[in-house]
Amino acid sequence: METLRTSSQKETRSCIRLPQVTLDFHRPLPEAERLLFLGGRPPEAVWVQQLLENRARPSIYAVDHGVDACRRAGLPPTLLIGDADSAAPENWRWGEMQAERVERHPVEKDFTDTQLALQRATEGGPAVLLLTGAFGGRFDHAYSTIFSAAQVKAPCVLADERELAAYVHDGERLTLTFGKRPKALSLLPMTAEAEGVTLEGTHWPLMDATLCQGRPNAVSNVLESGSDSCTIQTGTGCVALYVCWEE
Repeated sequence: METLRTSSQKETRSCIRLPQVTLDFHRPLPEAERLLFLGGRPPEAVWVQQLLENRARPSIYAVDHGVDACRRAGLPPTLLIGDADSAAPENWRWGEMQAERVERHPVEKDFTDTQLALQRATEGGPAVLLLTGAFGGRFDHAYSTIFSAAQVKAPCVLADERELAAYVHDGERLTLTFGKRPKALSLLPMTAEAEGVTLEGTHWPLMDATLCQGRPNAVSNVLESGSDSCTIQTGTGCVALYVCWEE
């Protein structure tokens, strides 16, 4: 994450820099970052390495099977959390030896491992939450993760080298500037309705639109020809801006 200052020098805001895209929230963000490795498709090691270059090392949360990706990346977790039902046993033991904190929960519980990790990630003070390993795998797990992350009262981004989802809540504005041109962009309502949605920089722009969760039709958009960025702003409700580089 880095701090930007506008030309007027009156507004300071922060952006989140990922290997293939930069996200500008047009407002100050917490300085702390927490990187959560979830149990879906693991990110490529080179993507993780690029992510961590030239930035302060974030707190690392290994969420059950996510500890396998942590070990492959050589990143000892700050917190190891989950029921250990999907992690490789030898990697879970490695995590137990390496982690500053370990929370092993029963398999039979009310919340998913990811939901528990999100609770812990928001208890340690303000922070930007980066979730990787959130895509791929079972649809029900991905569905639970994308809606659970939408409820978090912190800037939250799901990302790997193939896909990304970032949330825009009531009245917020988000600009994505791409180093690698995406294949598709979609707007996914996370609330029953999202009103006053404006989208710029795409082939099919929106102006003060209403998006319905029960009829999500703002999908498979692309960047406008010659553009390397897009901006979304909402009036009320929550929208996830989904980006796909590789299917």
